[in-house]
Amino acid sequence: MKASDFLTSEELKFFTARSDLRGAWVVACNWLSIAAVFVGVALWTNPLTIVLAILLLGGRQMGLAVLMHEAGHKTLFRTQALNQAVGQWLCAYPILGNCDAYGASHREHHRTAGTDADPDLPNYRHYPVSRESFLRKIKRDLTGQTGVKLLGALVTGGGRNIMMREGEKTNALGQGLLVNLALFALLGLAGHPEFYLLWVIAYLTSYPLIARIRQVAEHGNVPDLFDPDPRLNTRTTIPRWFERPFLCPNNVNYHVEHHLLASVPCHKLKALHNRLHDKGFYAGHEHTLARGYWDVIKRAVPDLDKSQAAAA
Repeated sequence: MKASDFLTSEELKFFTARSDLRGAWVVACNWLSIAAVFVGVALWTNPLTIVLAILLLGGRQMGLAVLMHEAGHKTLFRTQALNQAVGQWLCAYPILGNCDAYGASHREHHRTAGTDADPDLPNYRHYPVSRESFLRKIKRDLTGQTGVKLLGALVTGGGRNIMMREGEKTNALGQGLLVNLALFALLGLAGHPEFYLLWVIAYLTSYPLIARIRQVAEHGNVPDLFDPDPRLNTRTTIPRWFERPFLCPNNVNYHVEHHLLASVPCHKLKALHNRLHDKGFYAGHEHTLARGYWDVIKRAVPDLDKSQAAAA
């Protein structure tokens, strides 16, 4: 199955067209959102806004990871020099990532999706999982254990975990620390250097949790992990409005569409989803669509609600 089975040549050209202006706007919006979180905490500093800021910053860090992913696919900008420069310095390095290393390993995931050679398979092949197993994973994320493991992999230069593939050596720790130092300095100039701790705490806690939920949503407990049809080995999640800021920045939820046609920029994925829906792409494959992330989690953890399980 190919995208051309459902889309005309004109449609393929439209959906795969890239734009430097739109890419710049997407990056700017992500950083403006980050700035808005810090401004909000500065104006209303209390335990509730601090917790909310940590959750939102984790979502914004995921947003930068999605843009790093876009730059790795060379779809963030039309101009490849911008994919490299902006993708690295404003998207990847702030979260201690590397577009080149990530892009190379991620393209291998695309090439082998639907087979047992997929390098991402260990992250989701064991779903569905028990309630106890899932809660242990969440505990590791929220207590910083997953984040510390990620930092250890960055320092040692590789090693598989929920956020890094085996052998994915970023070799960008120095640049990442430099960009984070610049963020700390900017917050200091604004009179709140202590707010940088929110960025660090989010990186160690909410960001790994969001990354885990994203991976479960994309490939966890799908109909057939070993079928090349993306409608069987991948899932698209239609989020609730309140889930978007936290769990699915930059249209990352449209994952079936991304696997069908990885050359589509993220800002066109929703339109691609709608066009494919109109053309019957999902007919007979409605299971590939989840209605919100609670739907995703219920599919991945069938006994999460023990009272409902007992009643059944």
